[in-house]
Amino acid sequence: MDPLAEFDRHRGLLFAVAYEILGSVADAEDVLQDSWLRWSATAHDEVGNPRAYLARVVSRQALNRLRTVARARETYPGPWLPDPLPTGDDGAADRALRTDDVTVAMLLVLETLAPEERAVFVLREAFGTGYDEIAAATGRPVATRQIAHRAREHVRARRPRFTVPPDRARRVAEAFVGAALGGDVAALTALLAPEVVSLADGGGAVSAARRPIRGAEKVARFLVGLAARPLPGALTGAAEFNGLPAVVVRGPDGVDSVVLVEVSEVDGADLVTAVYAVRNPEKLAHL
Repeated sequence: MDPLAEFDRHRGLLFAVAYEILGSVADAEDVLQDSWLRWSATAHDEVGNPRAYLARVVSRQALNRLRTVARARETYPGPWLPDPLPTGDDGAADRALRTDDVTVAMLLVLETLAPEERAVFVLREAFGTGYDEIAAATGRPVATRQIAHRAREHVRARRPRFTVPPDRARRVAEAFVGAALGGDVAALTALLAPEVVSLADGGGAVSAARRPIRGAEKVARFLVGLAARPLPGALTGAAEFNGLPAVVVRGPDGVDSVVLVEVSEVDGADLVTAVYAVRNPEKLAHL
């Protein structure tokens, strides 16, 4: 067995597991690095199933990291949003990642789970891992099935519903961006769901709204106001992140922000139900 070739062969799956457990590209890459060090020190001839073994190592390392960062996120300055992950045709996301599992709304639901619940849910629901393997990864051999059931019910009650196909979402997002840049509050309001929410993550490092903004009119006026004060020399481009249409804003020093637009069917109409703006430089460094 070539240890490096074997690790690289499963790298996409391993990254997917770590990212869905952590919601952070940087943390997921750190977990993979730690897992590689452990794998390189393993007696490889004794490993019957490298894929399962590596997934177990990564899961355990991701869970340990999640227990640490979960405490830090409790005092996070303003809304916490997951790192934006490219998922378009030319994006960096591996095929092991299903876009429905990594939408911002879904990752925010997973953020409400306890660390063990999140790890068990991701391994069972997203990757179909067997209970015995999950128990070995999480160190909870007795309660694994109960944890999985509890997490499944929690997510089912809170997960996003009535999302629309990508092509319909892109059309609404394009109209949304055009109305915002054109300063047309009325047109923008008409594209927003009544209960739309705007969340911004600056991480305390850059300016960003510290509280969610709710309601179509408030969100429309807020976004039009922002669009009227563009970053000097900024370039914008359409993209797809976390399975959602998005706008990337690039300034002189690199990516300044990624704005993701969530579109859902509301009373028979395709409307924007959430706007997620990631500005924390640490969460954009991988772009």
